[in-house]
Amino acid sequence: MSTGKHNLLVVLGPTASGKTRLGIELARDLGGEVISADSRQVYRGMDIGSGKDLAEYGEVPYHLIDIVDAGEEYNVYRFQQDFFAVFEQLQSKHCLPVMVGGSGLYLEAIIKGYRLIHVPENPVLRAELAGLEMTQLERRLKRLKPLHNTTDTLDRKRLLRAIEVAEGEVRLAQDLPVLPPVTPFLLGIRWPRPVLRRRITERLRARFDEGMIEEVERLHASGIPWFRLQYYGLEYRYIADFLQGEIKSRNDLFQKLNAAIHQYAKRQDTWFRRMERQGQVIHWVDGEGEPVSEARELLAARDAE
Repeated sequence: MSTGKHNLLVVLGPTASGKTRLGIELARDLGGEVISADSRQVYRGMDIGSGKDLAEYGEVPYHLIDIVDAGEEYNVYRFQQDFFAVFEQLQSKHCLPVMVGGSGLYLEAIIKGYRLIHVPENPVLRAELAGLEMTQLERRLKRLKPLHNTTDTLDRKRLLRAIEVAEGEVRLAQDLPVLPPVTPFLLGIRWPRPVLRRRITERLRARFDEGMIEEVERLHASGIPWFRLQYYGLEYRYIADFLQGEIKSRNDLFQKLNAAIHQYAKRQDTWFRRMERQGQVIHWVDGEGEPVSEARELLAARDAE
């Protein structure tokens, strides 16, 4: 099933905006299935901190949630591969995919069809680079690509990997697979900033009450090191710091984490506005009003064209 000329419905919005609930309702209306575009909900056992809220889905099928073990590395390359595998499966049974998320990079990897390359480790190249000084390695990387991320030049391990990736991209670019064509219809949900700030704070307080700190304790006790937990986003990073004694009180943890999530929501909003400046049309609905009804009207208008 498609929505007019579109074969993908995208529901996006900042954290705590209610985008998941909106996406589920629209998938239910359209006989679709939800594909999560959340970089952390892929992990099993990371439930409260990632805000899975699986009870909301009811009978609506969902994908790309709980697909890898916590502690494993997952990235945008793997997400794009997994997304298109599900996308083609849903297309084959004439079912509308509804992609829901707030991670701009993950969303754009699908909407824009990023040509992503997985470059494995190259032992031969690493042996060749082993005897070179940092300045020599930096010059070699500069010959391959512009240095947008200068932090790669500060650490030898990162610099070696950057050279490995840059050379691998040149070598593998000719063999990139053809991605399925995607014609997305983008719906966004937004709130007045003060209201969104209140929603973020209230949701964080609820997650503390639900046992988010204890969840991180369990994950560490299961064998996941602190540095890996800190890689999994704000909630896991700040709580890991708290549990190691770097943040002294629960109240201090709440205040610091709350402020960080507010800043993250602003960055999401900035990303969405950049998407619009670059030509993506996002049809916005008002979170304070009747977002599901508004979205239905927008979809009906699209189908009538």
